[in-house]
Amino acid sequence: MYWVFALLKEKWVIWCLLVINILGTIYGYYWYKSQLAETPAPFLLFVPDSPTASLFFCFVLIAFLFGRNVPLFEALAAVSLFKYGIWAVGMNIAGSIVGPPLNWMNYMLIFSHLGMAAEGLLYAPFYKIQPIHLVIASIWVLHNEMIDYVFKMMPHYYMLEKYMPIIGYITFWLSILSVAIVYLFTRKKHIHKKAE
Repeated sequence: MYWVFALLKEKWVIWCLLVINILGTIYGYYWYKSQLAETPAPFLLFVPDSPTASLFFCFVLIAFLFGRNVPLFEALAAVSLFKYGIWAVGMNIAGSIVGPPLNWMNYMLIFSHLGMAAEGLLYAPFYKIQPIHLVIASIWVLHNEMIDYVFKMMPHYYMLEKYMPIIGYITFWLSILSVAIVYLFTRKKHIHKKAE
């Protein structure tokens, strides 16, 4: 397993991930273009969840290239990448159960979002996240729940509209799970450091 973490530290790997995440971020904002066009200005920042998560991670990767850490962005990226990565996979699968079957775009979204969820956790050994950073990340994702499910700004999945109350409930607990997982991944690293 150590060879995986050694590989993740290689600058060419970080560069590759940065390019992939920049392209994914651009495509993500493009995917939201029609919804953003009808979104009231106060909510614009909180609608494109997945591309904003990958944008956070771009800042983390850029800092790594310079041998630096940005703990707040690390927390925001890790929590939101896992949350929205898993959320998008679930929504695409759920949509195929109650609506039309999965097509090539659904599969692309599923695999790309699984990659999002994984990459944020894979880099956990290199983060310098402190509890305050996780508190801020928690506020960010839970505030997004309010925007999405109280003010009805969630991404448009028309075949799932009648299920939005249960989706909102599950998404709330997915946020809690995401914060807990990032906490455990980063706490484990700090425990090992103290033991050394």
